[in-house]
Amino acid sequence: MIVVSGTVPVRGDKLDEVKAVAIKMQDASSAEDGCITYRFYQDLEDPTLFRVFEEWETQEALEAHFKTPHMAEFSSQLPDLVAGPGDITRYEVSAHNKL
Repeated sequence: MIVVSGTVPVRGDKLDEVKAVAIKMQDASSAEDGCITYRFYQDLEDPTLFRVFEEWETQEALEAHFKTPHMAEFSSQLPDLVAGPGDITRYEVSAHNKL
């Protein structure tokens, strides 16, 4: 399994637009083959900080995700919405257990 997790600072004056774009992206991505989880979360203490959390069955599924039309649309909208660079990490998970 591949996990992608990180944070992205967004513009405070664009929060409504950020939320709309994020919901559209997570809905489209969640419907992709190989996607287990694709969600955005807003920080409780800093409403301009969003976390992305993704789980993919395989690296190939993640690579296919990057080639989708909704990813191209999302990427074209980001420059107007973000307030700085994101900090996103890709993890390869060989095992997982419920706590």
